[in-house]
Amino acid sequence: MALAAKLQLRQSQSLVMTPQLMQSIRLLQFTHIELERFIDDEIERNPLLERAEPQDDAVSEQAQKIDAAPETATAGDWFEKETAWSAEAISEKLDTSLENLFPDDPGTSERLGPDLTAQWKSASGNGSASSSDGFDVGDMAAGAITLREHVAEQVALAFADPAARLIASEMADGLDEAGYMRADMAEIAARLGTDRAAVADALAVCQTFEPTGIFARDLAECLSLQLAVRDRLDPAMKALIANLELLARRDFQTLKRICGVDEEDLLDMLAEIRALDPRPGMAFSGGASDAIIADVEVRAANDGSWVIELNPETLPRVLVDHIYFARVSPHAKNQTEKDFLAECLQNANWLTRSLDQRAKTILKVASEIVRQQDAFLVHGVRHLRPLNLRTVADAIGMHESTVSRVTANKYMLTPRGVFELRYFFTASIASSGGGDAHSSEAVRDRIKQLIDEEKPADVLSDDAIVDMLRESGVDIARRTVAKYREGMNIPSSVQRRREKRALASAGR
Repeated sequence: MALAAKLQLRQSQSLVMTPQLMQSIRLLQFTHIELERFIDDEIERNPLLERAEPQDDAVSEQAQKIDAAPETATAGDWFEKETAWSAEAISEKLDTSLENLFPDDPGTSERLGPDLTAQWKSASGNGSASSSDGFDVGDMAAGAITLREHVAEQVALAFADPAARLIASEMADGLDEAGYMRADMAEIAARLGTDRAAVADALAVCQTFEPTGIFARDLAECLSLQLAVRDRLDPAMKALIANLELLARRDFQTLKRICGVDEEDLLDMLAEIRALDPRPGMAFSGGASDAIIADVEVRAANDGSWVIELNPETLPRVLVDHIYFARVSPHAKNQTEKDFLAECLQNANWLTRSLDQRAKTILKVASEIVRQQDAFLVHGVRHLRPLNLRTVADAIGMHESTVSRVTANKYMLTPRGVFELRYFFTASIASSGGGDAHSSEAVRDRIKQLIDEEKPADVLSDDAIVDMLRESGVDIARRTVAKYREGMNIPSSVQRRREKRALASAGR
């Protein structure tokens, strides 16, 4: 068969992921913090982008007032009139002094005395040359001390020998945020050119530092250090600390045999263990958790419906400076500069449109979620409906992946609290009577309620919970109940029965 070259015309459809389209997809799944960071980077790169701050409106309004003033009036005339009103009209219109109008004002030195007056003026900046710098209470507040700084102060006081102080500082560098020493002693000795005995001696001194329990190498040693300070590290307690895995399994019978104590003594020992701090270094953790800012706000309307609004704090306002583009573009010297300005204008316009589309998409998805979960907002978690991404996507005419990106790491403020948008998407559990399906989150809440209401003499097993749920119309398997129970950190029926008996014995 002979080979020959020929031309063929063929039509096909394909999706081309342009950089702008990829950017729009990324914007959908950004949190408001990530979005703010991304916009800051874009403004830094693109001279045609600028952020519209809230005070811009007030500034522009003031500028319009100034521009509307008579042209004959100069800036000096305007300033003199304003200052004259400030000096004279106040006393005329108020017909009294500011001290009488505001009785809480510190007032004159006759009321406070010269000493208190000087102190107040020094604190507030009044009457001083530095008052123009302003006063900030944060300048007077001391910064929170860290665990490393707290330990460094004790190392400097506890060790007179420079070599021992160096070893202690090296071990302090190996502390984690909970106060445990994670560094290897043999490695420290080899790195500093000393023997392991010197490192062990330094560790023994460091383990006497405050807070008690730091420089422990595991949980058992941390608890032992705290018990030793309280003079409660007797042989029975040592045996209990050495078998923490039995305590985690709540195997009290074996613990009583190993420790050689009766049930009453074991309960006292457990109470002492609970009073200890398993992570003593966390008191110095300076990390501040970020507060959750809701992206969508939902509140009840007067007509019984729901008002759904986007939180303006999570919506950055970005403007395209067309005036600057029109002023600069005629002065472009070559084609490269023209292409750069054109690209900046195109990217700026695309970004503003993408932000607007992002806001509309979030609002559209949130509105459909509120429509689907109206019963939850009115009655609570027991009325949460099973919902999936496809249901919402079909209802609003979008792709399922788009809904998935919109609901990722975004929160909704409702009359029942702040919830992540993903919270409203739960699995469906069939009804035993053939009715409407139940939400898995509602079933979890029902399981938790049944366990909370159980009596010490009648602890519910997983099979008993299954029977009770089926009587209420929930068709659920035993392994599903066990999975939900373990996900809520609820012990098994055997462990709960053992705990309740121990508490009942302690109560007697």
